[in-house]
Amino acid sequence: MQYPKWKHPGGKLRELGPTALTTEELLAILISTGYKGKTALEVSKEILAKHNSLDSLSHQPLAALLSVKGLGDVKIIRIAAALELGRRTAEEILKNHGKKK
Repeated sequence: MQYPKWKHPGGKLRELGPTALTTEELLAILISTGYKGKTALEVSKEILAKHNSLDSLSHQPLAALLSVKGLGDVKIIRIAAALELGRRTAEEILKNHGKKK
């Protein structure tokens, strides 16, 4: 049986960079820890399965994420902040791309 080289996606990110990770692994880094019987990666997969995409997830009210077992205020705030940073980055790229023409 082959075991994964990394126990947590953070180790994989550190070694291979963020583009080597799946969306589920990146979300698991934000979640940090799961709960008894479920890892952070399993919780992240549950969230993405429920919301189908990051776009859909980004439009959910924060309270909607409280229904996910293993997520409390701090983890939800981390996820919301990361999604907003992504939105602002995309907005900035689009704005700057228009200036280059």
